Amino acid sequence: MKLLFVHDRFGAQAGAESNLYHTAAALQRRGHQLALAHGPGTGKAEEDWEKVFPERLRILAENSSSSMDAALDAFLPEVVYLHNAPDLGVVEGLAKSAVPTVRMVHDHRLFCLRGCKYPVWSRRPCPRALSPFCLFPCGGLLQRAPGGSRKFQLAGYLAKKRELELHRGFRRLLVASEYMRAELLRNGIPAERIEIHPPVPPAAAAPAPDFGPRNLIVFAGQLVRGKGVDVLLEALALVEAPFECVIFGDGHQRAECEALSRRLGLAGRVEFRGYRPQAELADCYRAASLAVVSSVWPEPFGATGLEAMRCGLPVVAFNVGGISEWLLDFENGLLVPWMDRALFAQSIDLLLADKALARHLGARGRQLASERFDFARYVDRLEAVFLRLAERRVSEGVA
Repeated sequence: MKLLFVHDRFGAQAGAESNLYHTAAALQRRGHQLALAHGPGTGKAEEDWEKVFPERLRILAENSSSSMDAALDAFLPEVVYLHNAPDLGVVEGLAKSAVPTVRMVHDHRLFCLRGCKYPVWSRRPCPRALSPFCLFPCGGLLQRAPGGSRKFQLAGYLAKKRELELHRGFRRLLVASEYMRAELLRNGIPAERIEIHPPVPPAAAAPAPDFGPRNLIVFAGQLVRGKGVDVLLEALALVEAPFECVIFGDGHQRAECEALSRRLGLAGRVEFRGYRPQAELADCYRAASLAVVSSVWPEPFGATGLEAMRCGLPVVAFNVGGISEWLLDFENGLLVPWMDRALFAQSIDLLLADKALARHLGARGRQLASERFDFARYVDRLEAVFLRLAERRVSEGVA
């Protein structure tokens, strides 16, 4: 099958890119012919991406609709697999095409102007559909400009409404959780076009952690406000047991978090390593006692927690978005009420003090990850969606 991936970036960056890359690599191994229509590169792991996508079609920002048309004409795909859309022109180009489009909705950008699903003055998850409320008082008029600075600019509310309308016509919208399915339903996506396919990472063939006396805590994710690294640091300042914490990832909040870490007296115990290869993260998991997911935005799923589970680590996380669909309190980790820094710290202290409990929760998490979130079965289900849509297109006689 000829399958055209579409994404706004080329190279490693965050969870969406990790899911796209591993899915494409698995489909390539199964003999499918792949191409990628994409926006600018990230500068990270691009050589790996070039191996998975030998045919690459650049989408030009100044003429995205024509670029998308040209990509479709050049590759002649049987199905398009859209991840994050580079812009509205690309969505319009796909909507008018006869090629069936499947969209993986990784986050909230399809129905939230700010993309984080919380108001600008707080981080309390927003329960609303896309509406004028998103402009004011929610704060959609205040956008982060390139380079990380903030300025007022008119957000494309009408363009966002148009994008959402076009998505209602796509053949399938894939989401990671029941939480995200409910968000799409709230925004008018027909129920029969939504399917839940959690973005399962490949299984890690790693030995279980030894849960030794080092008391190592691991965070992996973007350093942006919704990921709550500042809240994590405030919770770590309340932890009574001796510990080390390694923070993997980068983002516009990194300098702010490093400064906060120093102010809280954590500089000797918290290390910011930035973006690092997956192998280094896996080594750190093997030496760790627990992983933390400090997201305060409503996580669509939280795949980094699942990666830690696969490595046999218990996870401490805030109960937001779809996290409770894989993190079961006192079964494979500890689930903490949103923004409760004191209880987050107490949960960390509990697992650092009771290594038998940490080992039990980690082993149970590894078992649950194997039973419920198998990567091969995930690819099987995706492949079935694509083949079904390609076959239907042929049976309908669409050229």
